[in-house]
Amino acid sequence: MDAADHTTGPTLVMRGLRATGHVFTVPLDHADPASPTIEVFAREYTSLDHDDPDAARLPWLLFLQGGPGGRGVRTTQLSGWMKAAAKDFRILMIDQRGTGLSTPADAATLGGFRTPAEQADYLTHFRADSIVADAELIRRALGSGPWTVFGQSYGGFCTLTYLSLAPEGMERAIITGGLAPLSGPADDVYRATFARVEERNREYFAWYPEDRDLVTRIARHLDGVEEVLPSGERLTVRRFQMIGAFLGGNTRVHALHYLLEDAFVEIDGRPRLSAVFLEQVHAVVSRASQPLYAVLHESIYCQGASSAWAAERVLGAHPQFLPDAAEVLLTGEMVYPWYFEEDPALRALRPVAELLAVKEDWGRLYDADVLATNTVPAAAAVYRHDIYVDRDLSLRTAAAVRSLEVWETDEFHHDGIADDGEGIFTRLLGMTRR
Repeated sequence: MDAADHTTGPTLVMRGLRATGHVFTVPLDHADPASPTIEVFAREYTSLDHDDPDAARLPWLLFLQGGPGGRGVRTTQLSGWMKAAAKDFRILMIDQRGTGLSTPADAATLGGFRTPAEQADYLTHFRADSIVADAELIRRALGSGPWTVFGQSYGGFCTLTYLSLAPEGMERAIITGGLAPLSGPADDVYRATFARVEERNREYFAWYPEDRDLVTRIARHLDGVEEVLPSGERLTVRRFQMIGAFLGGNTRVHALHYLLEDAFVEIDGRPRLSAVFLEQVHAVVSRASQPLYAVLHESIYCQGASSAWAAERVLGAHPQFLPDAAEVLLTGEMVYPWYFEEDPALRALRPVAELLAVKEDWGRLYDADVLATNTVPAAAAVYRHDIYVDRDLSLRTAAAVRSLEVWETDEFHHDGIADDGEGIFTRLLGMTRR
């Protein structure tokens, strides 16, 4: 298929922007001419500072969202990096396959397959290589020449795959918090990120020393008292530790203190966790809205080998993160097999997750030779204390990609573009134009 079949929806006008939906029909398996097809949705954003004819002449910028399994950003006004980008580009916000308004991949739709093996075979086509192949069909369907690709977090991983597999489709590449390791087992990632997460715990508890005792108190309370989340299941200590997701950013980290201060109420003279607290925790630890994040997470590091539940294996060397540790630490974005027991949204996906964890014949996501001779101007922000995408591994990757310039900073964390998206985007765009 040279270009995706393409339909365009109505254009909405709101608060200084136009938003137009696009639906593209693409093969499930780009390597198989007889493959069934799926749909990929994308939304085009342009600024009303450009009239309609001028907006239609702007070059395209493709934004690749973090994840895996994250749908494109929904916005009602141009702010942050999008405000900066809309001065020069038409922004295409893609719902990567399986997410948002694209053909969904979740427990309900995967239930239509006869066996977990069929589900696993289907989901092997939902990684970065397929996302890049979708993007190339979409680019041609839109009649665009080489375009600017901006990848945040996992979207940066996809951007590196794009540079490897289809650099002819790119005018420039911009990456924030998303320089993936080009080789090696997933274990390397977790050895590095466990250390970063521990460091971030120490930093947080230095700011809020009262929360150190409070987190341990909550953990020991959960050992002996059954507390139930709004979805009906018991909250365990190890699932409570997942609120460490707040530690991964400057814009969220201090909100963790507000979450924790709501923890306890007295009922009949006994301490219990409050309904407000349990509701907030559920919003963080449930994967109901993003099941592919859990199912595919470790596979994003796999090339020719299985992950075999790498995070759980590496956890064994870090007892300070175990639920029964004397001073319980909060965790990062590691995914463990018990997720698929404790989260009701994931239980039906346990068999397919197990099959994907032991799958060994994953295809290649990066081409070291192509990256070593890359000519596409590229710029990447590397956050020095990022707990999700390790700084040292990122710099090792950057050194292997020709024409890639790095801006390393300790001013931001993984959510930098939510903190100062306009400044970060403008700086990186300027680096690609030099």
